[in-house]
Amino acid sequence: MTRTIDDSEQSMVDASGVAPDGEHLLQVRGLTKSYPGVTALDKVDFELRAGEVHALVGENGAGKSTLARIICGIATPDGGEMFLRGLPYCPLHRLDAGSRGVRVVTQELGLIGTLTVAENIFMARMPRRLGFINYGLMNAEARGILAGLGLGHIRADQPVSELGVGQQQMVEIASALSQPCDVLVLDEPTAALTAREVDLLFEQIRGKQRSGAAVIYISHRMEEIKRIADRTTILRDGRRIATCDSRSTSNDEVIRLMVGREIGQVARSCAKRGAAALRVEDLRRGKVVQGVSFTAHYGEILGFAGLMGSGRTETMRLIFGADRADGGRVYVGDERSPVRIRSPRHAVRRGIALLTEDRKQQGLLLPRSLRENITLARLGAVATLGWISRLAEAQESRRMIDRLAVRCRSAEQTAVSLSGGNQQKVVLAKWLFRDCPIVIFDEPTRGIDVGSKFEIYRLLGAMAAAGKAIIVVSSDLLELMAICDRIAVMSAGRIARIFERGQWTQGAIMAAALSGYMGNDTTA
Repeated sequence: MTRTIDDSEQSMVDASGVAPDGEHLLQVRGLTKSYPGVTALDKVDFELRAGEVHALVGENGAGKSTLARIICGIATPDGGEMFLRGLPYCPLHRLDAGSRGVRVVTQELGLIGTLTVAENIFMARMPRRLGFINYGLMNAEARGILAGLGLGHIRADQPVSELGVGQQQMVEIASALSQPCDVLVLDEPTAALTAREVDLLFEQIRGKQRSGAAVIYISHRMEEIKRIADRTTILRDGRRIATCDSRSTSNDEVIRLMVGREIGQVARSCAKRGAAALRVEDLRRGKVVQGVSFTAHYGEILGFAGLMGSGRTETMRLIFGADRADGGRVYVGDERSPVRIRSPRHAVRRGIALLTEDRKQQGLLLPRSLRENITLARLGAVATLGWISRLAEAQESRRMIDRLAVRCRSAEQTAVSLSGGNQQKVVLAKWLFRDCPIVIFDEPTRGIDVGSKFEIYRLLGAMAAAGKAIIVVSSDLLELMAICDRIAVMSAGRIARIFERGQWTQGAIMAAALSGYMGNDTTA
């Protein structure tokens, strides 16, 4: 039992972050990094033992990704020093770090969509024969790597652009795991993965441990950290607050150290179900969405669970007009005739909003300011006689920034300069400003820290209590069970079962999610 860096907070922590007898594979001392108006790292110390999984946690903006980027040569520190295997270490770039056995899988995918899965896996090391790329050998080896991660269903020769976000994430992980390394940095690796894919990833991580490699594991998911990490380092506002034993330190204590305050229980939704807001009947698109029917009510939160590829996101895109349906009907409110939604613009006009799971490609204009992004979906509210008022934009965007506690310098800051979690808040702010009565959230807390998750949960509950119809698609079962009034479970393109609050268990939800792939009929 020793003190943390913050003398006011006591925890089971070693002040140096490492036991005296541990083998220091990587040492970081006094690392600092500043960006205009922001101190990302403030004299951070960090040490990594050979053969361990060391978790990094903290709210968005705490400095986790910045520390990882410096270790992997993607960013350059302003001060401090690093040692790898006892020797000075200061990588000039990512390839330099890789040549020294330090590899990374970042939150932002680095794949090239026009290349195949195999080409992305073997990007800088494609096997050659007589000077030409040996595609047969490369595809065969890629299939073996994919099979080891439970991805045998993905073709090695298909373009990466044809894959979903979660599958692309697995391809990037496969590329990193297939290469020899001493230090592997995984930044939010499971954000878009199913429970089965997480299990397979953890098996691979343990294999790396057994070979003596060390893993830096950045995640907001406390249950994963308990399972896989030996130690956890908590960062807050760019400073190292504590390093503790992952399994003996409670989640409540870790969260308190992360946010500097106690976190209350998740506020449940109002559960006062009103009239039907959205009715979907026999919605179809190829084999991905096969006869989906459900009703969402005003005043409730309806969750959608299921394995990756079960059709959840595809169903929401059909409802929103982002994709064209082969058949089916969608009714809005008390209208007796189905509505024809040909595009997202039509959907918004009918009062339907969709917060996409891919915030960077589909949710934000990254080079534009927060002011422009937040008001984009409702320009009429900040315009006079057809002219946009910059002052009105600034006032409304500032109000939404304050409401959602977006960490930024000003509303003029570009969206691309924010952390992933704060970018997600900006997407949320945009649709809150639009004020649609039906709001679909696709993975609303993906890549968001624990403190921000609780804020969004309370906001969703408040929106439902105010009479809006809320649909939440999430891969996090505990999240859905905490905030939803009902949970619809999709399996193989169909709704397998819809649970009322009090009826569900994790086991029952998973059984329903698997039913479409096992020949079982659990439709209710």
